[in-house]
Amino acid sequence: MRRTVRNLADGREILYFDDRPDAPGRTAVDTRDLPRNETASQIRRDPLTGEWVALAAHRQTRTYKPPAGLCPLCPSAPGKPTEVPESSYDVVVFENRFPSFSQHATGPVQPGLVPVGPGLGRCEVVCFTDRHTTSFGELPPSRVRTVVDALADRTAALGALPGVQQVFPFENRGDEIGVTLSHPHGQVYGYPFVTPRTALMLSTAEAYLAQHGRPVMGDVVEMERSAGTRVLFESEHWTAFVPAAARWPVEVHVVPHRQVPDLPALTEEERDDFAELYLRVLGRLDGLYDRQLPYIAAWHQAPVSTGRDLAWLHLEVFSVLRTADKLKYLAGSESGMAVWINDVTPEDLAARLRAAPARYGR
Repeated sequence: MRRTVRNLADGREILYFDDRPDAPGRTAVDTRDLPRNETASQIRRDPLTGEWVALAAHRQTRTYKPPAGLCPLCPSAPGKPTEVPESSYDVVVFENRFPSFSQHATGPVQPGLVPVGPGLGRCEVVCFTDRHTTSFGELPPSRVRTVVDALADRTAALGALPGVQQVFPFENRGDEIGVTLSHPHGQVYGYPFVTPRTALMLSTAEAYLAQHGRPVMGDVVEMERSAGTRVLFESEHWTAFVPAAARWPVEVHVVPHRQVPDLPALTEEERDDFAELYLRVLGRLDGLYDRQLPYIAAWHQAPVSTGRDLAWLHLEVFSVLRTADKLKYLAGSESGMAVWINDVTPEDLAARLRAAPARYGR
């Protein structure tokens, strides 16, 4: 892989990750006339739950479902400059123009019943390919490996920034998920706090370790591999399975057999192995309803400076689609009380995914 760092017209950083180390240099210049990137995003702590909430009103003006010919994530063309100055690329990462968190966030720190502070952090966009009409599942394993390397690179870089406490790479896909740009892409968030979901998982892992002397995720993976009922695929270094207490009508966890805190800790062999196995998972997910499944792919990693001995890196892929044409809505119980009610049993989903045709030839 070759890594090249440049800057956009407003000072934002853009990084090119080319599949081959001997790829040509990236020298294109952003010719747009853009104002300097600033944000007044803010975080406030809910006194009733202890959870932080981000306020980013400037995001109301972000790009919303442009026509394909005006996609800001496609390569630039004569007369059509985009967020990517080059005429082609493999994988590219750049600072979000409309970030929820930024190193440029300003504002006072206010203690009190509802503490307030600037949304200090960083948000980046990750484009997986310069082809507008493809999807992650159609990428070759070599490109998936480049994406993994890029995400590992950004995890380490964002984790070293002032104020960042947790790094979260993810992909949103599909209109049903709320995607506003259809070009295949993901994002990386650098949060100025540890997220509620991660804090809960770390607390649970700590209690389990104290009681049993073993990591809870290790026991979960061993249980799933021994039973086999919910397992989709196994490889030398990873297992993909439907979790026994799945919340979503379609949900798959992809977990390494070795406990590692984050993506940078993966070995070369583990990264190669993941690329092959994950494409098999995506092929079955898209084969489930014979359509591109709307999904969220969320990497769970250890925070920057806490719980690193407790966390176990894993990828969670889930969808709101409960049948080919029906959505799972987060209604009263889920949204009001955070108590999930799933209409699909994990065992049935696993069986249907194993029987689904493998799209993209996998």
